[in-house]
Amino acid sequence: MCSASRRNILELDGVDYAYGKRDRFIRGLSFSVGEGDFVGLLGANGSGKSTIMKLASGLLRPSAGSVRLWGRDLAAVGHRDRAKLISYLPQTLDINVPFTVGELVGMGLYPYDIPPAMTVAEALEMTGLTDKADARLTDLSGGERRRTFIAMTLLQGAGLLMLDEPLANLDIKYQIELVRLLRKLRLERNISVVMALHDINMALQFEKVMLVKEGNLIGEGSPENVLSRSMLKQAFDVDVEVRRSGNEGVYISLQDHF
Repeated sequence: MCSASRRNILELDGVDYAYGKRDRFIRGLSFSVGEGDFVGLLGANGSGKSTIMKLASGLLRPSAGSVRLWGRDLAAVGHRDRAKLISYLPQTLDINVPFTVGELVGMGLYPYDIPPAMTVAEALEMTGLTDKADARLTDLSGGERRRTFIAMTLLQGAGLLMLDEPLANLDIKYQIELVRLLRKLRLERNISVVMALHDINMALQFEKVMLVKEGNLIGEGSPENVLSRSMLKQAFDVDVEVRRSGNEGVYISLQDHF
């Protein structure tokens, strides 16, 4: 499905937000996420990615502007109904709970009086965790823990998955596995994905990138258009360049530029 034909499922229009009595941190933020989009929200630490994710997920309410989810004012959508539409995974996950993988995944059914079509077993299979169903969360690797929470959101049935820095503190093996899993879910179940991240190389794996600095959206579009040398300098204060290799791959050049 081409991006031009995708209907918008999440829309932020002129959103402002301030912490306490401080000056506005988010100012006039506007963007949309389409059905089936695969979006990387990229910026340096402290750039506002987590705040934007929480505003888009309804965990924070804007002081001005609007957030709409499938055409509805997000603030007017009840918690259980919201959980059926959008799932938010925070940067820090509480793993010190006495649950097995299967038990935690089953909690994805909480918004429903009548269970959806997907079963716990199917969610575990899709995330490669069938053999870990009886394992305790505390006994899992970092990548397995992330996949467990994603399996729970699959059972939850939300069409929009928002993940705040899920790759942080993961070995490269688990980072790659997690991105591949999300791509698979997007293709097989048409789930829209928005992931906050600060790794420029990983951002190249996304269909669309939104570049953030100090609470402002300074670039939006395909990685090859947004991740230019000048934009990366503006966002990260680092002089690097995105280059293409002979086999159509892309990579970050660390060569000095004088």
